[in-house]
Amino acid sequence: MRINKFIALASGMSRRGADAAIEKGRVLVNGQPPTPGQDITATDAVTLSGRELHAPEATKTIMFNKPTGVVVSRDGQGSRTVYDLLPPQFSQLKPVGRLDKNSSGLLLLTNDGQLTQQLTHPSYNKMKIYEIHLDKALQALHRQMISDYGVKLEDGLSKFELERLKDGDDTAWRIQMHEGRNRQIRRTFTSVGYDVKKLHRTHFGGYALEGVRSGDYQEL
Repeated sequence: MRINKFIALASGMSRRGADAAIEKGRVLVNGQPPTPGQDITATDAVTLSGRELHAPEATKTIMFNKPTGVVVSRDGQGSRTVYDLLPPQFSQLKPVGRLDKNSSGLLLLTNDGQLTQQLTHPSYNKMKIYEIHLDKALQALHRQMISDYGVKLEDGLSKFELERLKDGDDTAWRIQMHEGRNRQIRRTFTSVGYDVKKLHRTHFGGYALEGVRSGDYQEL
């Protein structure tokens, strides 16, 4: 197995990140810097920043329906984490992207660095779909601002598609977007005077949260 693939499988980082770690001298094979494209065997000892790496027997990915009130972190600082709700065999899987504590829905966890890269890097342009409920009816002007022109936030323009979840209800919307900046949806609506009371992710790339109950998971 090529060294960058080994590091990606063992650490959860992308192969590009593994290559960067090698170039920076963070990787040693049997105590020595590796050669470019070196193959790793079962008898080789590989370390990353002094930590020994062990490649999993196979990549593993799960789709988890995160409940509200649960933190996507290993340290919940007093709150429950996704790892508190998952069986121990998934403790080494890493989340693909984030959902904040007050949001719910589809969360992927994996040890496949290549999959993580494909789902999160902007160049792959993966679609995410959310269902949200606002504290009041969304005015037509504000809908047009968000979907046609975008709303300026401190980290750039925020723009996404909006579709009513139910005819005649202007508080409940389906959002389609390709970005995924930190709390982007909540910050976008806050900037035009609304509070997102509920946010639930239903789709991420080719994955759809169907038949997975809140707090449960599905192996992929």
